[in-house]
Amino acid sequence: MVLIASLIILTFAPLMLSFRPTFFVLLLSTLLLGSCTGYQKLLKSTDVNKKYEAAIQYYEKGDFFKAGTLLEELIPLLKGRPEAEKAQFYFANTNFRQRNYTLSAYYFKTFYETYPNSSFAEEAAFMQAKSLFRDSPDFQLDQTNTYSALEVIQDFLNRFPESRFRAETDGMSQELQKKLENKAFRGARLYYDLRYYQSAVTAFTGFQQQYPASAFGEQAAFLKLSAQFDLATESVEEKQRERYLEAIAFYQNFIDAFPQSKNLKDAERMYDTARDAVAKLKPAESTAAN
Repeated sequence: MVLIASLIILTFAPLMLSFRPTFFVLLLSTLLLGSCTGYQKLLKSTDVNKKYEAAIQYYEKGDFFKAGTLLEELIPLLKGRPEAEKAQFYFANTNFRQRNYTLSAYYFKTFYETYPNSSFAEEAAFMQAKSLFRDSPDFQLDQTNTYSALEVIQDFLNRFPESRFRAETDGMSQELQKKLENKAFRGARLYYDLRYYQSAVTAFTGFQQQYPASAFGEQAAFLKLSAQFDLATESVEEKQRERYLEAIAFYQNFIDAFPQSKNLKDAERMYDTARDAVAKLKPAESTAAN
């Protein structure tokens, strides 16, 4: 029908130019709607076998919308038949191909639980993980979905340690970990930028413990030192000595880990100031409020 419509348009194109654009649009719409009658008839058909064959053909041609629509109708009708397994796997994948990742994760999980011994089982488990990976939001947003994706990815690797999807799955895991790492660093940095220095020190300490090999390691160590130094500077006198001593300890850790840092001069300046302040300040006899 599409071919016939195209031939008609080409044949009568010169005549169409003499009519108003509205007439041309109406004619084109009519022809295109007529080309869809085969699919519309399939939707209304009660022939399960015919519908199934058409769904597979649409799927193999890459028309995942039409394939998915037909398969969704067919799945309950195919229950107990050998075609049901393939239909459910393909239906899950039509959702993935249309970027309906929440749905595809659900349907791949359902497939794996229904057909754990299927030849598609490993791929279905992988595709559940991949769907959740694709559904993971930007690092600025809530990362609940990212944690869920990491959990499913680890579960997949435990079940299929020699999987042919191992390399891709490892790559997804690393990318998600970097996203969480980025969020954690920027969260700590935000405390620093807002001058909540005590919270910044706590957040950077947690970041260093959780991500010891992070690409943000040097920045985190320097900003932690800077936050502690500023905290000490802005503290009441009774708390300054203790807090400057902590800043000195952070400086020692920083230069041990990053002796060639571009922030070395700033770190040394804070260290010298802190050491001079400690020499002048007396040890606090009792804890005082800030």
